[in-house]
Amino acid sequence: MQLIVTRPALEAQAWLQDLSAAGHTALSLPLIDIASMRDTSQLAAAWQDWHSFQAVMFVSAQAVRMFFAQRPEDTALGSTPCWATGLGTRRALLQAGVAAHCIFSPPDNAAQFDSEALWDVVQANLTSDKAVLIVRGRDSTGLGASDPANIQGAGRDWLAQQLQARGVPVQWLLAYERVVPRWTPQQLTQAQTAASNASVWLLTSSQAVANLQLLLPQQDWSQALCLATHERVAQAAKALGFAQCWTCRPVLSDVLETLSSQHPRIGL
Repeated sequence: MQLIVTRPALEAQAWLQDLSAAGHTALSLPLIDIASMRDTSQLAAAWQDWHSFQAVMFVSAQAVRMFFAQRPEDTALGSTPCWATGLGTRRALLQAGVAAHCIFSPPDNAAQFDSEALWDVVQANLTSDKAVLIVRGRDSTGLGASDPANIQGAGRDWLAQQLQARGVPVQWLLAYERVVPRWTPQQLTQAQTAASNASVWLLTSSQAVANLQLLLPQQDWSQALCLATHERVAQAAKALGFAQCWTCRPVLSDVLETLSSQHPRIGL
């Protein structure tokens, strides 16, 4: 079975290796590229205030990498809590040097890795005297710096709304930009072929689905198959026209189990 890995190129490598080791053909077709912020002054300011935050929430592994790339050499991490919604973000925090006891995230057996699952973990210990910093990315849309979307970035604001409802101050920090990748002619051909040859697309974000439509605006997806890591992503894929879409957690064992259980329906 051929699987199309759509994560950013850096994150895709581990998935390609693991899927190949499991006996599948895996092809990388990134649907999001990651770019550094041209102005890093806000990142520097956040590091100066590191110890003043009640917690720092990272929306993705990319947010961790881009934020910690700007860490001053003389800044000790101390005991500032770091929040993560998923396993990949938690691993990135550990690799960045954050102590395990300072990382709060949904348990490995959580039904979903999202803001709601994280909220169940962190809500009991909140106070209203210190801010929670949310480190995230934005989509490169050319918006002016004064536009609120440029300040808050893209992504679901559910967690921030829960915090504010509890009287907890929330601050936003943009650590990177998500851009539509520039596919080569070969990649475009590979994607067009994978839309109709029973390949299974691994889709991990709604923005990736939106970028797929931008890259192949005339493509017919009525024969395409996908495995989405959240119901919201599955809904976006169905809206684009994917014939069949299954959901599972973004964990290799779950991906393999879902593929195995759907094997007769996929028709391979």
